[in-house]
Amino acid sequence: MGLRLPSLVRTSIKKASSRNMEVPKGFLAVYVGECEKKRYLVPLSFLNQPSFQDLLNKAEDEFGFDHPMGGLTIPCSQDLFIHVTSCLGRS
Repeated sequence: MGLRLPSLVRTSIKKASSRNMEVPKGFLAVYVGECEKKRYLVPLSFLNQPSFQDLLNKAEDEFGFDHPMGGLTIPCSQDLFIHVTSCLGRS
């Protein structure tokens, strides 16, 4: 079962290895984690936020356009990701 997060950030209920999961309109699926990856759905509005762009830049530095999960992978701890997205959801 998925973890409930404050605000608009939601986790997927299915395993991250399933690549054919639907993404609701207005959201982007990302995989987060340093070792074990977990799939999260984030609002597209987060893409304009500097703190989320920092996470995207980190992903670009590490993976370029070759993401091992088949989707956008953000190489940070899940705790950091939850903290950043929770702050964005409150603003």
